[in-house]
Amino acid sequence: MRILHVLDHSMPLHSGYTFRTRAILKAQIARGWDVAGVTGVRHTQDGPPVEEVDGLTFYRTPPIARVPSPLREVREIGALAKRIGEVIEEWQPDQLHAHSPVLNALAAQRAADKYTLPLLYEIRAFWEDAAVGNGTGREGSAKYLATKMMETHAAKQADAVAVICEGLRQDLIKRGVSGDKIIVSPNGVDMALFGEPGPRDEKLADELGFEDGEVIGFIGSFYDYEGLDDLIHAMPALIAIRPHARLLLVGGGPMEAALKAQAEASPVAHAIHFTGRVPHHEVERYYSLIDILCYPRKKMRLTDLVTPLKPLEAMAQRRLVAASDVGGHRELIEDGVTGTLFAPEDPGAIAAALAGLFANRSEWEERRETARKFVEKDRNWSSNISRYAPVYQKLTGKAV
Repeated sequence: MRILHVLDHSMPLHSGYTFRTRAILKAQIARGWDVAGVTGVRHTQDGPPVEEVDGLTFYRTPPIARVPSPLREVREIGALAKRIGEVIEEWQPDQLHAHSPVLNALAAQRAADKYTLPLLYEIRAFWEDAAVGNGTGREGSAKYLATKMMETHAAKQADAVAVICEGLRQDLIKRGVSGDKIIVSPNGVDMALFGEPGPRDEKLADELGFEDGEVIGFIGSFYDYEGLDDLIHAMPALIAIRPHARLLLVGGGPMEAALKAQAEASPVAHAIHFTGRVPHHEVERYYSLIDILCYPRKKMRLTDLVTPLKPLEAMAQRRLVAASDVGGHRELIEDGVTGTLFAPEDPGAIAAALAGLFANRSEWEERRETARKFVEKDRNWSSNISRYAPVYQKLTGKAV
């Protein structure tokens, strides 16, 4: 079985998108399948036309001239479809597996029709909702509605559809996509990457002034929908109850400047620390200091429909998890069992939930072990990958 994955971007760029891609391709190789990827023009890392990264092969689409939207998107689809065709002729795949955003699906469908190949379209998030979440779109706008129509059309045209969570599946069914052609391939982690957590990095703790602190942390991208402003707002109330609490924010993004200004104006500014972006190989040092990973996502379509990866990675590392009670988190976290849920966009609720966790340290070890076992059993890529097998077999007519 030869599977060609159609991607927006890939490693060596680092993002949640590329890490999920890496996990899928590595698990498929371990199963004995031949896999390769082809990336579109939004993969902006310089490199050769065919690049091997971490044992994975990626074919690159050459850059195109920048033109205004929507002509740019039309040209992106054409350029990627052309490159997919070239790779098909050279590599002879049995199956195309396109991953969102929808431009990739439209390009892959064009190639699938030309070369009579089956297409599985995997949706990690609806492009129109992702745009709202990152501040580049507005729900209900003409662009939003047009993108939603494209997404629905692509899902209906594909031979099969995979989504990362039940929320996306139900939304597609409401749009008229047959439920029989949709599978759920949930976010997972490569457990081989997560052994026993390393010891606390005392040198880093000294550098940050966290020698005796109770540390709440967030590691990721600073988008508005992540709700980090609510977490910063919660810190005065939390410190009134837990005077040694500290907040560690690792990463960067569009909201970084606003969040730093908010923190500087806080009466507990001394307890809020920004590291900026850190090299990937350094992230484990910061994880080692954090007692509770907090994910205070705001309530909106994106966060209700889409499950994030970061809480699963935290559970795999035996870290405590606290998160807002939105649909995407509820698919991952059982309140009081594998994590703690609090009301979204409510700093008081965040402070109360975190204070409650710090007050009940005797329950931490059981919580950590339960969460780790959940990830090992239900969200491990080595087992998750089997969900694709019957779809590939049905579409190609080949044993897998």
